[in-house]
Amino acid sequence: MGTNWRGLSVKPADLLLPKAPYNNHFWPVVALDQYTSQKDIWQKAEREVGNHPSTLKLIVPEAFLDEAEERSGLVFGAMKNYLARDLFMTLKDSFVLVERDTQSGKRIGLVMTIDLEDYDYAPGSQSKIRATEQTVLERIPPRQLVREQSALEISHVMLLVDDPSDSLIGPLYAQRAALPLVYDIPLMMKGGRLMGWQVNQAETLAGFHKALSAFKNQLQPGQMLFAVGDGNHSLAAAKASWEKQKAGLSEEEQDNHIARFALVELVNLHSPALLFTPIHRLVIGMKPQEVLDALAPLMPVRTDDDPDITLISKDEALPLKLQAPGDGLIIDAVQRWLDKARLPLDYVHGEADLREIIQKSGGTGILMPDFPKDRLFPVVERDGRLPRKTFSMGEANEKRFYMEARSIR
Repeated sequence: MGTNWRGLSVKPADLLLPKAPYNNHFWPVVALDQYTSQKDIWQKAEREVGNHPSTLKLIVPEAFLDEAEERSGLVFGAMKNYLARDLFMTLKDSFVLVERDTQSGKRIGLVMTIDLEDYDYAPGSQSKIRATEQTVLERIPPRQLVREQSALEISHVMLLVDDPSDSLIGPLYAQRAALPLVYDIPLMMKGGRLMGWQVNQAETLAGFHKALSAFKNQLQPGQMLFAVGDGNHSLAAAKASWEKQKAGLSEEEQDNHIARFALVELVNLHSPALLFTPIHRLVIGMKPQEVLDALAPLMPVRTDDDPDITLISKDEALPLKLQAPGDGLIIDAVQRWLDKARLPLDYVHGEADLREIIQKSGGTGILMPDFPKDRLFPVVERDGRLPRKTFSMGEANEKRFYMEARSIR
Protein backbone atom coordinates (compact mmCIF):
# COMPACT_ATOMS: atom_id res chain seq x y z
CA MET A 1 0.00 0.00 0.00
CA GLY A 2 1.42 3.41 -0.98
CA THR A 3 1.96 6.44 1.21
CA ASN A 4 -1.19 8.44 1.99
CA TRP A 5 -0.56 12.09 1.12
CA ARG A 6 -3.99 13.37 2.15
CA GLY A 7 -3.77 16.48 4.29
CA LEU A 8 -0.25 17.42 3.21
CA SER A 9 -1.27 19.46 0.12
CA VAL A 10 1.23 17.64 -2.13
CA LYS A 11 1.32 14.39 -4.03
CA PRO A 12 3.67 12.47 -6.37
CA ALA A 13 2.42 12.23 -9.94
CA ASP A 14 2.92 10.39 -13.22
CA LEU A 15 5.42 12.79 -14.75
CA LEU A 16 6.35 12.81 -18.43
CA LEU A 17 9.84 13.42 -19.75
CA PRO A 18 11.03 13.17 -23.36
CA LYS A 19 12.72 9.91 -24.24
CA ALA A 20 16.22 9.77 -25.67
CA PRO A 21 17.23 11.26 -28.07
CA TYR A 22 14.76 14.11 -27.38
CA ASN A 23 15.89 14.60 -23.76
CA ASN A 24 18.32 17.35 -24.75
CA HIS A 25 18.93 21.09 -24.62
CA PHE A 26 16.29 21.80 -27.29
CA TRP A 27 13.51 20.62 -24.96
CA PRO A 28 13.48 23.08 -22.00
CA VAL A 29 12.74 26.81 -22.45
CA VAL A 30 12.19 29.58 -19.95
CA ALA A 31 8.81 30.66 -18.55
CA LEU A 32 6.51 32.30 -21.10
CA ASP A 33 6.17 35.52 -19.07
CA GLN A 34 9.85 36.45 -19.49
CA TYR A 35 11.36 38.82 -22.07
CA THR A 36 7.94 40.30 -22.85
CA SER A 37 9.48 43.34 -24.56
CA GLN A 38 12.29 41.40 -26.24
CA LYS A 39 10.81 39.35 -29.08
CA ASP A 40 14.27 38.93 -30.53
CA ILE A 41 15.29 36.63 -27.65
CA TRP A 42 12.33 34.33 -28.34
CA GLN A 43 12.90 34.49 -32.10
CA LYS A 44 16.51 33.43 -31.58
CA ALA A 45 15.30 30.47 -29.48
CA GLU A 46 12.85 29.50 -32.23
CA ARG A 47 15.65 29.48 -34.79
CA GLU A 48 17.82 27.37 -32.51
CA VAL A 49 15.06 24.83 -31.81
CA GLY A 50 14.08 24.49 -35.47
CA ASN A 51 12.19 21.23 -35.96
CA HIS A 52 13.35 19.59 -32.73
CA PRO A 53 10.68 18.68 -30.15
CA SER A 54 10.64 21.44 -27.55
CA THR A 55 8.49 22.95 -24.83
CA LEU A 56 8.84 26.15 -26.86
CA LYS A 57 6.19 24.64 -29.12
CA LEU A 58 3.90 24.01 -26.13
CA ILE A 59 3.62 27.64 -25.00
CA VAL A 60 2.70 31.06 -26.33
CA PRO A 61 5.32 33.50 -25.00
CA GLU A 62 3.71 36.71 -23.78
CA ALA A 63 5.97 38.61 -26.18
CA PHE A 64 3.70 37.22 -28.93
CA LEU A 65 0.27 37.91 -27.44
CA ASP A 66 -0.59 39.76 -30.64
CA GLU A 67 -0.37 36.35 -32.37
CA ALA A 68 -2.00 34.38 -29.54
CA GLU A 69 -4.91 32.86 -31.48
CA GLU A 70 -2.76 31.45 -34.28
CA ARG A 71 -0.01 30.29 -31.93
CA SER A 72 -2.47 28.64 -29.52
CA GLY A 73 -3.76 26.41 -32.31
CA LEU A 74 -0.20 25.33 -33.07
CA VAL A 75 0.39 24.60 -29.36
CA PHE A 76 -2.65 22.32 -29.06
CA GLY A 77 -1.58 20.54 -32.24
CA ALA A 78 1.98 20.04 -30.97
CA MET A 79 0.70 18.52 -27.72
CA LYS A 80 -1.39 15.98 -29.59
CA ASN A 81 1.48 15.27 -31.98
CA TYR A 82 3.98 14.61 -29.19
CA LEU A 83 1.56 12.23 -27.46
CA ALA A 84 0.75 10.42 -30.72
CA ARG A 85 4.45 9.97 -31.48
CA ASP A 86 5.02 8.28 -28.12
CA LEU A 87 7.71 10.85 -27.43
CA PHE A 88 7.50 10.58 -23.63
CA MET A 89 8.60 8.20 -20.93
CA THR A 90 6.55 8.11 -17.71
CA LEU A 91 7.95 8.45 -14.18
CA LYS A 92 5.21 6.70 -12.22
CA ASP A 93 4.11 8.16 -8.86
CA SER A 94 7.22 10.31 -8.62
CA PHE A 95 8.70 13.59 -7.55
CA VAL A 96 11.72 14.97 -9.40
CA LEU A 97 14.57 16.48 -7.41
CA VAL A 98 15.98 19.40 -9.39
CA GLU A 99 19.34 21.14 -9.33
CA ARG A 100 19.45 24.38 -11.31
CA ASP A 101 22.90 25.91 -11.77
CA THR A 102 22.90 29.63 -12.67
CA GLN A 103 25.07 32.67 -12.04
CA SER A 104 23.54 32.85 -8.54
CA GLY A 105 24.61 29.31 -7.58
CA LYS A 106 22.89 25.93 -7.30
CA ARG A 107 19.16 26.21 -6.56
CA ILE A 108 17.52 22.98 -5.42
CA GLY A 109 13.84 22.21 -5.98
CA LEU A 110 11.31 19.40 -5.92
CA VAL A 111 8.81 18.94 -8.75
CA MET A 112 5.44 17.65 -7.53
CA THR A 113 1.72 18.24 -7.78
CA ILE A 114 -0.27 20.24 -5.25
CA ASP A 115 -3.88 19.85 -4.17
CA LEU A 116 -5.81 22.84 -5.50
CA GLU A 117 -8.31 22.40 -2.67
CA ASP A 118 -5.54 23.75 -0.41
CA TYR A 119 -4.75 26.79 -2.60
CA ASP A 120 -6.62 30.09 -2.61
CA TYR A 121 -5.53 33.35 -4.25
CA ALA A 122 -8.13 35.55 -2.50
CA PRO A 123 -6.62 38.33 -0.33
CA GLY A 124 -6.84 37.40 3.33
CA SER A 125 -7.06 33.69 2.60
CA GLN A 126 -6.11 31.30 5.40
CA SER A 127 -5.42 28.42 3.03
CA LYS A 128 -2.28 26.31 3.31
CA ILE A 129 -1.05 27.58 -0.08
CA ARG A 130 -1.47 31.29 -0.80
CA ALA A 131 -0.74 33.78 -3.54
CA THR A 132 1.93 36.35 -2.71
CA GLU A 133 0.80 39.02 -5.15
CA GLN A 134 -2.43 40.60 -6.26
CA THR A 135 -4.24 38.35 -8.71
CA VAL A 136 -5.65 40.24 -11.69
CA LEU A 137 -8.97 38.49 -12.15
CA GLU A 138 -9.36 39.37 -15.84
CA ARG A 139 -6.14 37.50 -16.59
CA ILE A 140 -7.60 34.19 -15.37
CA PRO A 141 -10.28 33.33 -18.03
CA PRO A 142 -7.95 33.25 -21.08
CA ARG A 143 -5.45 31.10 -19.18
CA GLN A 144 -8.26 28.85 -17.96
CA LEU A 145 -9.48 28.40 -21.53
CA VAL A 146 -5.99 27.37 -22.69
CA ARG A 147 -5.68 24.88 -19.82
CA GLU A 148 -9.05 23.31 -20.60
CA GLN A 149 -8.06 22.80 -24.24
CA SER A 150 -4.59 21.42 -23.48
CA ALA A 151 -3.71 17.74 -23.47
CA LEU A 152 -0.53 18.40 -21.47
CA GLU A 153 0.38 20.50 -18.47
CA ILE A 154 3.82 22.05 -18.29
CA SER A 155 4.52 24.47 -15.50
CA HIS A 156 6.65 27.43 -14.50
CA VAL A 157 4.95 27.67 -11.09
CA MET A 158 7.44 27.87 -8.22
CA LEU A 159 6.25 27.42 -4.65
CA LEU A 160 8.29 28.64 -1.70
CA VAL A 161 8.59 27.11 1.74
CA ASP A 162 10.04 28.98 4.73
CA ASP A 163 12.30 26.17 5.96
CA PRO A 164 15.41 27.63 7.67
CA SER A 165 16.78 24.21 8.65
CA ASP A 166 16.25 22.79 5.12
CA SER A 167 14.39 19.83 6.62
CA LEU A 168 12.32 19.03 3.53
CA ILE A 169 14.41 19.20 0.35
CA GLY A 170 17.88 19.08 1.92
CA PRO A 171 17.76 15.39 2.95
CA LEU A 172 16.65 14.40 -0.56
CA TYR A 173 19.51 16.35 -2.13
CA ALA A 174 21.96 14.64 0.21
CA GLN A 175 20.73 11.28 -1.17
CA ARG A 176 20.88 12.26 -4.84
CA ALA A 177 23.75 9.91 -5.70
CA ALA A 178 21.44 6.99 -4.90
CA LEU A 179 18.59 8.31 -7.06
CA PRO A 180 18.12 7.68 -10.81
CA LEU A 181 19.39 10.64 -12.86
CA VAL A 182 16.69 11.42 -15.43
CA TYR A 183 18.19 14.49 -17.11
CA ASP A 184 21.35 16.60 -17.18
CA ILE A 185 20.98 19.42 -19.69
CA PRO A 186 22.76 22.66 -20.59
CA LEU A 187 19.99 25.20 -21.12
CA MET A 188 19.37 27.60 -23.99
CA MET A 189 18.70 31.30 -23.43
CA LYS A 190 21.69 31.62 -21.05
CA GLY A 191 19.76 29.51 -18.54
CA GLY A 192 22.69 27.62 -17.01
CA ARG A 193 22.36 23.88 -16.36
CA LEU A 194 19.51 21.65 -15.19
CA MET A 195 19.79 18.24 -13.51
CA GLY A 196 16.95 16.02 -12.25
CA TRP A 197 16.66 12.82 -10.22
CA GLN A 198 13.57 10.63 -9.92
CA VAL A 199 12.21 10.27 -6.38
CA ASN A 200 9.86 7.28 -6.15
CA GLN A 201 11.52 4.82 -3.79
CA ALA A 202 9.18 3.84 -0.95
CA GLU A 203 11.69 4.59 1.79
CA THR A 204 12.66 7.97 0.32
CA LEU A 205 9.04 9.02 -0.16
CA ALA A 206 8.23 7.93 3.41
CA GLY A 207 11.10 10.06 4.71
CA PHE A 208 9.84 13.15 2.89
CA HIS A 209 6.28 12.43 4.06
CA LYS A 210 7.46 12.28 7.67
CA ALA A 211 9.48 15.50 7.35
CA LEU A 212 6.58 17.39 5.71
CA SER A 213 4.13 16.14 8.35
CA ALA A 214 6.43 17.39 11.13
CA PHE A 215 6.94 20.72 9.36
CA LYS A 216 3.21 21.26 8.87
CA ASN A 217 2.41 20.35 12.48
CA GLN A 218 4.70 23.05 13.87
CA LEU A 219 2.98 25.88 11.98
CA GLN A 220 1.12 28.38 14.13
CA PRO A 221 -2.47 29.53 13.44
CA GLY A 222 -2.51 31.93 10.50
CA GLN A 223 0.77 30.69 9.06
CA MET A 224 0.85 29.25 5.57
CA LEU A 225 2.57 26.09 4.41
CA PHE A 226 3.63 27.30 0.95
CA ALA A 227 3.66 30.63 -0.87
CA VAL A 228 3.43 31.02 -4.65
CA GLY A 229 6.63 32.71 -5.81
CA ASP A 230 6.19 32.51 -9.61
CA GLY A 231 3.28 31.60 -11.85
CA ASN A 232 0.40 32.75 -9.67
CA HIS A 233 -1.94 33.49 -12.59
CA SER A 234 -1.27 30.08 -14.15
CA LEU A 235 -2.06 28.44 -10.82
CA ALA A 236 -5.16 30.62 -10.40
CA ALA A 237 -6.36 29.42 -13.82
CA ALA A 238 -5.86 25.80 -12.75
CA LYS A 239 -7.87 26.53 -9.60
CA ALA A 240 -10.68 28.14 -11.60
CA SER A 241 -10.77 25.18 -13.97
CA TRP A 242 -10.97 22.74 -11.07
CA GLU A 243 -13.77 24.68 -9.36
CA LYS A 244 -15.72 24.57 -12.62
CA GLN A 245 -15.17 20.84 -13.14
CA LYS A 246 -15.75 19.65 -9.59
CA ALA A 247 -19.26 21.12 -9.52
CA GLY A 248 -20.49 18.13 -11.55
CA LEU A 249 -18.56 15.46 -9.64
CA SER A 250 -19.42 13.34 -6.63
CA GLU A 251 -17.12 13.51 -3.59
CA GLU A 252 -15.64 10.16 -4.58
CA GLU A 253 -14.98 11.37 -8.13
CA GLN A 254 -13.38 14.56 -6.83
CA ASP A 255 -10.98 12.69 -4.56
CA ASN A 256 -8.24 11.89 -7.10
CA HIS A 257 -9.50 13.73 -10.17
CA ILE A 258 -6.62 14.79 -12.42
CA ALA A 259 -7.85 18.41 -12.56
CA ARG A 260 -7.69 18.70 -8.77
CA PHE A 261 -3.89 18.78 -8.89
CA ALA A 262 -1.39 21.14 -10.51
CA LEU A 263 2.28 20.77 -11.37
CA VAL A 264 4.76 22.96 -9.44
CA GLU A 265 8.35 23.11 -8.25
CA LEU A 266 8.93 23.61 -4.52
CA VAL A 267 12.00 25.66 -3.48
CA ASN A 268 13.27 26.62 -0.05
CA LEU A 269 13.06 30.37 0.54
CA HIS A 270 16.41 30.15 2.33
CA SER A 271 18.35 28.76 -0.62
CA PRO A 272 21.46 30.94 -1.04
CA ALA A 273 20.96 30.74 -4.81
CA LEU A 274 17.40 32.09 -4.59
CA LEU A 275 17.89 35.84 -4.93
CA PHE A 276 15.04 38.32 -4.80
CA THR A 277 15.53 41.09 -7.33
CA PRO A 278 13.15 43.98 -8.00
CA ILE A 279 10.91 43.96 -11.05
CA HIS A 280 11.29 47.31 -12.76
CA ARG A 281 8.64 49.29 -14.62
CA LEU A 282 8.81 50.47 -18.21
CA VAL A 283 6.42 53.31 -18.97
CA ILE A 284 6.00 52.81 -22.68
CA GLY A 285 6.39 55.89 -24.91
CA MET A 286 6.38 58.37 -22.03
CA LYS A 287 8.90 61.03 -21.03
CA PRO A 288 10.25 61.29 -17.45
CA GLN A 289 8.26 64.46 -16.76
CA GLU A 290 5.01 62.67 -17.59
CA VAL A 291 5.89 59.93 -15.10
CA LEU A 292 6.83 62.56 -12.50
CA ASP A 293 3.42 64.17 -12.99
CA ALA A 294 1.70 60.83 -12.34
CA LEU A 295 3.75 60.32 -9.17
CA ALA A 296 3.27 63.91 -7.92
CA PRO A 297 1.04 62.87 -4.95
CA LEU A 298 4.03 60.95 -3.54
CA MET A 299 6.01 64.25 -3.48
CA PRO A 300 9.14 63.03 -5.31
CA VAL A 301 12.32 65.09 -4.93
CA ARG A 302 15.71 64.54 -6.48
CA THR A 303 18.29 63.00 -4.17
CA ASP A 304 21.77 61.51 -4.42
CA ASP A 305 21.45 59.77 -1.06
CA ASP A 306 19.70 56.38 -0.96
CA PRO A 307 16.87 57.02 -3.48
CA ASP A 308 13.56 55.18 -3.22
CA ILE A 309 13.22 54.91 -7.01
CA THR A 310 15.14 56.11 -10.06
CA LEU A 311 13.65 57.25 -13.36
CA ILE A 312 15.82 56.45 -16.38
CA SER A 313 15.53 57.51 -20.01
CA LYS A 314 17.89 57.43 -22.99
CA ASP A 315 19.67 60.54 -21.77
CA GLU A 316 19.43 60.73 -17.99
CA ALA A 317 18.90 59.08 -14.63
CA LEU A 318 16.80 60.83 -12.00
CA PRO A 319 17.11 59.39 -8.46
CA LEU A 320 14.11 60.28 -6.31
CA LYS A 321 13.11 60.30 -2.67
CA LEU A 322 9.36 59.98 -2.08
CA GLN A 323 8.31 62.30 0.73
CA ALA A 324 4.74 61.04 1.02
CA PRO A 325 4.77 57.29 0.32
CA GLY A 326 2.20 56.39 2.99
CA ASP A 327 2.46 53.53 5.48
CA GLY A 328 2.89 50.59 3.10
CA LEU A 329 5.62 49.46 0.75
CA ILE A 330 7.20 51.99 -1.63
CA ILE A 331 6.43 49.70 -4.55
CA ASP A 332 2.73 49.61 -3.60
CA ALA A 333 2.51 53.40 -3.50
CA VAL A 334 4.26 53.80 -6.86
CA GLN A 335 2.12 51.14 -8.54
CA ARG A 336 -1.08 52.67 -7.20
CA TRP A 337 -0.41 56.07 -8.77
CA LEU A 338 0.84 54.57 -12.04
CA ASP A 339 -2.42 52.63 -12.24
CA LYS A 340 -4.50 55.71 -11.44
CA ALA A 341 -2.79 57.59 -14.25
CA ARG A 342 -3.43 54.62 -16.57
CA LEU A 343 0.08 54.75 -17.94
CA PRO A 344 1.05 52.03 -20.43
CA LEU A 345 3.32 49.67 -18.48
CA ASP A 346 5.53 46.69 -19.00
CA TYR A 347 7.41 44.83 -16.27
CA VAL A 348 11.09 44.12 -16.86
CA HIS A 349 13.37 41.72 -14.98
CA GLY A 350 16.87 43.14 -14.68
CA GLU A 351 18.25 46.68 -14.85
CA ALA A 352 20.50 45.90 -17.83
CA ASP A 353 17.53 44.60 -19.85
CA LEU A 354 15.49 47.70 -18.94
CA ARG A 355 18.26 50.03 -20.07
CA GLU A 356 18.70 48.07 -23.31
CA ILE A 357 14.98 48.31 -24.11
CA ILE A 358 14.95 52.06 -23.44
CA GLN A 359 17.95 52.64 -25.68
CA LYS A 360 16.24 50.73 -28.50
CA SER A 361 12.62 51.79 -28.05
CA GLY A 362 12.50 54.82 -25.78
CA GLY A 363 10.11 55.33 -22.90
CA THR A 364 10.91 55.86 -19.23
CA GLY A 365 12.10 53.20 -16.82
CA ILE A 366 11.50 53.11 -13.09
CA LEU A 367 14.13 51.28 -11.07
CA MET A 368 12.26 49.81 -8.11
CA PRO A 369 13.62 49.07 -4.61
CA ASP A 370 14.71 45.69 -3.28
CA PHE A 371 12.30 43.52 -1.29
CA PRO A 372 14.06 41.46 1.43
CA LYS A 373 13.01 37.84 1.02
CA ASP A 374 12.82 37.21 4.77
CA ARG A 375 9.82 39.58 4.85
CA LEU A 376 7.81 37.57 2.32
CA PHE A 377 5.95 35.14 4.56
CA PRO A 378 5.31 37.63 7.42
CA VAL A 379 4.02 40.35 5.06
CA VAL A 380 1.71 38.00 3.15
CA GLU A 381 0.40 36.44 6.37
CA ARG A 382 -0.22 39.93 7.79
CA ASP A 383 -1.44 41.86 4.73
CA GLY A 384 -2.83 39.09 2.53
CA ARG A 385 -0.69 39.93 -0.49
CA LEU A 386 2.13 42.00 -1.94
CA PRO A 387 1.65 44.52 -4.75
CA ARG A 388 1.80 42.80 -8.12
CA LYS A 389 5.24 42.39 -9.65
CA THR A 390 7.02 43.27 -6.40
CA PHE A 391 10.01 41.03 -6.87
CA SER A 392 11.54 38.46 -9.17
CA MET A 393 13.21 35.30 -7.98
CA GLY A 394 16.47 35.93 -9.81
CA GLU A 395 17.04 37.45 -13.23
CA ALA A 396 15.00 36.46 -16.27
CA ASN A 397 17.46 33.76 -17.38
CA GLU A 398 17.22 32.15 -13.91
CA LYS A 399 13.44 31.66 -13.98
CA ARG A 400 12.01 28.17 -14.12
CA PHE A 401 12.48 26.34 -17.42
CA TYR A 402 9.72 23.98 -18.59
CA MET A 403 10.94 20.40 -18.35
CA GLU A 404 8.46 17.89 -16.87
CA ALA A 405 5.00 17.46 -18.36
CA ARG A 406 1.81 15.85 -17.12
CA SER A 407 -1.16 14.51 -19.03
CA ILE A 408 -4.34 16.33 -18.01
CA ARG A 409 -6.81 14.53 -20.27
